[in-house]
Amino acid sequence: MTTTPSRGRRRAPSRIERAAGKAAALQKPRVILAGLLLLALTSVMLLDGYLRAEVGGDQRVRTGAGASKVPDDILDGGPILTFRGGQATTVSVPDKTIALTFDDGPNPTWTPQVLEILEKYDVPGTFFLVGSMVSRYPGIVKDMVDQGNEVGIHTFTHVDLSYQSDARVDREMEQTQLALAGAAGITTTLFRAPYSSETDAIDNYSWPVYQRLGEDGYTSVFVDTDSDDWKRPGVSNIIKWATPEDGKGASVLFHDAGGERSQTIAALPVYIEKMKAAGYTFTTISGAMQEERAAARESSGQQQTAGAGAGTGAGAGATDEAAVGAGAAGAAGGAVGGLQAAHREATGVPLYEGKALVAAVAVAEWTVPTLSVGLAVVGVAVMGRFGMMLILARRHHRKRNRRRFSWGPTVTRPVSVIVPAYNEKECIANTLESLARSTHPIEIIVVDDGSTDGTSEISREAAEALGMTNVRVIRQENAGKPAALNNGVRNASCDIVVMMDGDTVFEPDTVRQLVQPFADPKVGAVAGNAKVGNRDTVIGAWQHIEYVMGFNLDRRMYDLLRCMPTIPGAIGAFRRDAVLEVGGMSEDTLAEDTDITIAMHRAGWNVVYQEHARAWTEAPGSLKQLWSQRYRWSYGTMQALWKHRKSLTDKGPSGRFGRVGMPLVVLFQIVTPVFAPLIDVFTAYSMIFIDFRAALLAWLAVLGVQLVCAAYAFRLDREKYRYLLMMPLQQLAYRQMMYLVLIHSCITALTGGRLRWQKLKRTGEVGTPAGVS
Repeated sequence: MTTTPSRGRRRAPSRIERAAGKAAALQKPRVILAGLLLLALTSVMLLDGYLRAEVGGDQRVRTGAGASKVPDDILDGGPILTFRGGQATTVSVPDKTIALTFDDGPNPTWTPQVLEILEKYDVPGTFFLVGSMVSRYPGIVKDMVDQGNEVGIHTFTHVDLSYQSDARVDREMEQTQLALAGAAGITTTLFRAPYSSETDAIDNYSWPVYQRLGEDGYTSVFVDTDSDDWKRPGVSNIIKWATPEDGKGASVLFHDAGGERSQTIAALPVYIEKMKAAGYTFTTISGAMQEERAAARESSGQQQTAGAGAGTGAGAGATDEAAVGAGAAGAAGGAVGGLQAAHREATGVPLYEGKALVAAVAVAEWTVPTLSVGLAVVGVAVMGRFGMMLILARRHHRKRNRRRFSWGPTVTRPVSVIVPAYNEKECIANTLESLARSTHPIEIIVVDDGSTDGTSEISREAAEALGMTNVRVIRQENAGKPAALNNGVRNASCDIVVMMDGDTVFEPDTVRQLVQPFADPKVGAVAGNAKVGNRDTVIGAWQHIEYVMGFNLDRRMYDLLRCMPTIPGAIGAFRRDAVLEVGGMSEDTLAEDTDITIAMHRAGWNVVYQEHARAWTEAPGSLKQLWSQRYRWSYGTMQALWKHRKSLTDKGPSGRFGRVGMPLVVLFQIVTPVFAPLIDVFTAYSMIFIDFRAALLAWLAVLGVQLVCAAYAFRLDREKYRYLLMMPLQQLAYRQMMYLVLIHSCITALTGGRLRWQKLKRTGEVGTPAGVS
């Protein structure tokens, strides 16, 4: 008897409602976490693409622009451009002095070799570094600075700044400074623009950039002697072109990255020896600036002395010598307080931001190649699986449909059909009506698992209306689907039991077809062919495609390999003694159908697929319901695999499933779906940033293979091909959803969560199968 709560009092939630509420409360954070993980991976890919100039890259290089707005003294000046006091000034490298500069590094192959040569000859260098390369190879930069070399900025992504907005210019500089801070704990005031050469190449577009950077305190560095080593003209030409004329000083350009630099490595020691033999000294850009200033001060001092006459005496001369000495010391060492003059120690927030950038890049450098390899492996495996499925499915179809094929003597004895039901008022009458048309003798056991909607009464009324005397309705307290099935098995009077869902309808010949494999005494269980009845919606069509492919390709393959992982809950048959032998339907997992199937294998029974035994089921009608179902399936599958993990080391039939079936299930039902969203992410990434046509063709090729497999599965099952029009959208939607579901399931498993038998909302729209096509 049901009591009604008194008005104004709230009914206490039942145990099932409390469990459902807890599951709902935990589900949202897990879904958010799964989404955040995919977002993080996408962000890592974008960062890696940015570092490699695939994202935001700009290959434009300006040539032939006018220079009418650039002052003549700048165009004709030295290679070092400063803006002290807001006034543009150029500085030349003193005679018999070389400022050895290197562009485009660091590079893990060539830069360490350059540093080794410079250290051997005790020569300092000035390296203009690309920020993205600094963040990828921070150790090389730290060694470079510790060795006493000077560094400057060569932008973060090696773009022509004359084409960029002010915001992009600022970002290129700031990001490179952060990279330097994270790599070596310093920032720098030196800058060299990519694609720049001598000062006479400054044009009306680049001049405002240099002015703006000058206002920010940057010194822009050009060249007046170019080795052109990037052209790989040969060692002799590199040395010849890098040699200044007539003993003049020079800012000499080499490259330690940006291509194959073996000629540079070969030319550099010869060049250094030649220039030292000619009386040249080597310095950094800061050293050259200090020498020039010292020379200017000396010249100014001499002029003042001559103007004042001999009366100034020795004291003034001593002052001049001190100034020259200080300048020489600065030029030789180029250091102030242990740092190069152009360097500033990074402290505070910029230092930690720089370290964070370097760490993030390290993660991206490791993650993206790993994911790429993983996707390649998964892609090869998936293509191999498609090929294997097509071959084995064809073989299975030909074997089972040839005229001489037989399971053995025809099975005609009665069987028990067990229908577990929980709140199935919309569907149970249709289910019983379909069973009433069975061409095989059956007894029907409806196990009402604590329904609150009158399922048992509806079952009795339907049986009475149909004149069915072979129906028994058993009520039990709500205990879950496994308990309901076990109750049905205990009450079954036949040696073969057929299990179906309360929302499923059978064709008249389904039971007869389903039990024929039991003519073979080695067969312990049979999987039927479940079909989606409500397929005329988008979600229904997606699941229809999935079911047809799963039952007509996967299960045929598993059958021939003798490692069927799952007898579907909608339609399966078992030897009653075999079910009792393995302990019945287990409540240890959410996938009781997978659990008992693996248990059957381990007990030595054969599990086969009977394609001609068809059942029509009502698939989830909304994404929420579909999520709930797939969540239970995936989590339950993980539980079942973990429970039966010892089959990996078992011998005999159990070992066969562990060696063949379990790896296939893990790879294609867990690992592959987890990687699947990255296929779309990589495809979109490649289309936008790399090669749209190639990426699109690759994606279409994979989709084409899937369409071929699906079309063959539809042909085997004599299904209409028009549903395949939904397949491209189905692939995109399913990949993302199954990724989220699997991450959700993994988190549930790791946190020790448990779920009960989840009841999906039914409409009863799948009636007798005669009306379904």
